[in-house]
Amino acid sequence: MARKPLLHYFNGRGRMESIRWLLAAAGEEFDEKFMETAEDLDKLRNDGSLMYQQVPMVEIDGMKLVQTRAILNYVANKHNLYGKDMKERALIDMYTEGVADLYELVLLLPLCPPEQKDAKVDFIKEKIRTRYFPAFEKVLKSHGQDYLVGNRLSKADILLVELLYNVEELDPSAIASFPLLKVCPCVCTLSPSEQALKTRISSLPTVKKFLQPGSQRKPPMDEKNLEKAKKIFKIP
Repeated sequence: MARKPLLHYFNGRGRMESIRWLLAAAGEEFDEKFMETAEDLDKLRNDGSLMYQQVPMVEIDGMKLVQTRAILNYVANKHNLYGKDMKERALIDMYTEGVADLYELVLLLPLCPPEQKDAKVDFIKEKIRTRYFPAFEKVLKSHGQDYLVGNRLSKADILLVELLYNVEELDPSAIASFPLLKVCPCVCTLSPSEQALKTRISSLPTVKKFLQPGSQRKPPMDEKNLEKAKKIFKIP
């Protein structure tokens, strides 16, 4: 029996959470080994497990993979979540890079100095409203299909929906103006083709399971976990 992927990171979202989402959506079970101290990270560095001396690192299929996007691409390829040809892969990459740009802003928000946080939140909301979500809404509207590319599930859909959940935690009203992205309150009366992307992806059995309490999905970063992560990564 093949060994489950083993994820090396701290017990929080960070740059590993998208990998958790993609593995879970693909139906591939995984284990996790959490770093609790800076010494745990040093040990990984010293034993040669980290090519660039940094995590995330995932042991999968006999490899020790680092770099978040490389790991995501491998998982997507493995589970047929990366399009059927070069053109579809190019679109998936283009959409995923847009997701990553906005995700990075949200990801780093807890590290923002308190006196700058309100301005940073306003900046993120402005980018959500005027740049990123209109672009994804336009894609879905342009072809009228269930998914972003090729009318089939891809890593772009999964990572965008992860981002939608994160953005809603920041501002519950942020996606209200984007009907093809948001959850419809009458979802039970709609056919799959009429549902918004977030509803459609969240209803997939593997994703639905991942969204349940007690899953390997991590909660939003709180002050306690932030301080612990700072100590592990030696962030001032």
